[in-house]
Amino acid sequence: MNGADLIPPELRARLGSLRLVPRAGAGGDGIGQHSSRSRGAGLEFAQYRGYEPGDEPRRIDWKLYARSDRYFVREAERDSPLTVWIVLDATASMKQADAAHPAYTKLDAARRIAACTIEVALRQGDRFGLVAVSGDEVRRVPAAGGPRQRDRCLIELGQLRGTGTWPDDSLLRAALERIARGELVVLVSDFFDAPIADLASRLAGARRDVLSVQVISVEERDFPFRGGHRFRDPETGRERRVDAGAVRSDFLERFGAARDQLARRFAALGIRHAGHVLDEPVDATLRRVFSPFALQAGNAR
Repeated sequence: MNGADLIPPELRARLGSLRLVPRAGAGGDGIGQHSSRSRGAGLEFAQYRGYEPGDEPRRIDWKLYARSDRYFVREAERDSPLTVWIVLDATASMKQADAAHPAYTKLDAARRIAACTIEVALRQGDRFGLVAVSGDEVRRVPAAGGPRQRDRCLIELGQLRGTGTWPDDSLLRAALERIARGELVVLVSDFFDAPIADLASRLAGARRDVLSVQVISVEERDFPFRGGHRFRDPETGRERRVDAGAVRSDFLERFGAARDQLARRFAALGIRHAGHVLDEPVDATLRRVFSPFALQAGNAR
């Protein structure tokens, strides 16, 4: 799946009602609910500007076009201009797919979530950047705005393959130090590596507004296996042979408890959190996590 294919037309059509909203009461760090001189797709008309490739046709003033024979876009003063950072886990565990749909991995879902977040930010006129973590490599696209920035991010997303383990903090520090206080971080991972949850906690504690999405497979949610099975850890290579039927109940109980614990931990820190399973629509998950009211652990299931 390359960058251009990340958002199918039917999904793109459903993104129109989504909006990235900062957490209420974030304070005077530039993301509180206030009027701004920043121009974008807001509510209160501010000015016209010439049409640029990538602008939405619905923002063209067609009456003005009829009079001038030129395309002009209506701009407005927006509330709460944002800088949005997508931090994406591209380690080996994200290559997991379901036997029923082996061509669609957790990484594919994460990239689609990232692409949709970028599209929503673009439509709002916000700045956005990307940090993708894969083994000993951290790919970073500095924050900027506009259609060309979206294209740069999509190219990076299309090149991710899912390798290695989550690196230590020293490798991440340079990539994450540019995320300023009050900016919005969307963290997408399966959270199978404990340091990823620790990173979310540190960002929230440092007054970054954090949204998180935990991506899991259908088989991880349902554990449909029967008989003898060999399970292999994609990051360490360790294998375990089990009677799947005998361990199913214990696995589901432990896995569900781990998801609940993660959701409660994030809720206590004010992190908006949602779970996403590979058989679920991406926009439904984004609707939950983008909501400023999604601060309860029960929304993660």
